Amino acid sequence: MFSAQGFQATWKYIDLFKQGLLCTVLLSALTVFFGFILALFLAIMRLSDVRPFRALGIDENGHAIDGGFKAALAKFNPLDFIATVYVEVFRATPMLVQLFIIYYVVFPGIPLPKFKIFGSIPFDRFIPGVVALAMNSGAYLCEIIRAGIQSIDGGQREAARSLGMTGTQTMRHIILPQAIKNILPPIANEFVTIIKESSICYTIGVQEIMYAVAATKGATYRIAEPLIIATLIYFCLTFPTSKIIAYFERKMSKGDKR
Repeated sequence: MFSAQGFQATWKYIDLFKQGLLCTVLLSALTVFFGFILALFLAIMRLSDVRPFRALGIDENGHAIDGGFKAALAKFNPLDFIATVYVEVFRATPMLVQLFIIYYVVFPGIPLPKFKIFGSIPFDRFIPGVVALAMNSGAYLCEIIRAGIQSIDGGQREAARSLGMTGTQTMRHIILPQAIKNILPPIANEFVTIIKESSICYTIGVQEIMYAVAATKGATYRIAEPLIIATLIYFCLTFPTSKIIAYFERKMSKGDKR
């Protein structure tokens, strides 16, 4: 149960929660930044038309082969295959498992400097957390970006081609600027989701908000009060952010109304 004495005892460790707040915000911001870059590459790979065995789908008379192994091989796109496997694996497996694989399997062979960011965040634990969260977030952001790119009218690509623009120029100057406008709200919502999911990083010793809860519990033998404080901190992070996102979403949608 809650008690005034419990909150007083917990308040003595408020600096841990302040450090956890800083770590959570930094962890979430870096996750979305690197996750977006990864997702952009994955989305382009999924939308690519790289078919190295395309010639196998044409017979000696120059006609396309219908059905069979050669026809299937001619349609095979290795970039799309790799990106699809990545997305499906990361979306179909638990975040905790991915975090443990990154931290306990991948990073032990990578020497990381041991220092603390802002004097409280251990770098050698923080970076694996960012990598794991960014790789997971990239799988979800990839589908958001891909949907945004596919939502752009195909006639604009044809118009760009008629003007002599290459595929890269079309994507960079015409498609992506419009797609980013469409996908900004869901990307911002992903940031809110990451703020909450970052709590899992306390399992590898990253000193975010839930790590502060565990440390306070060990020192005071109280769990209810630290959890209430953590809940309030998460609410103060996510609720205003959600409202700001909704505001900008309404502002951006006004230009689309006729």
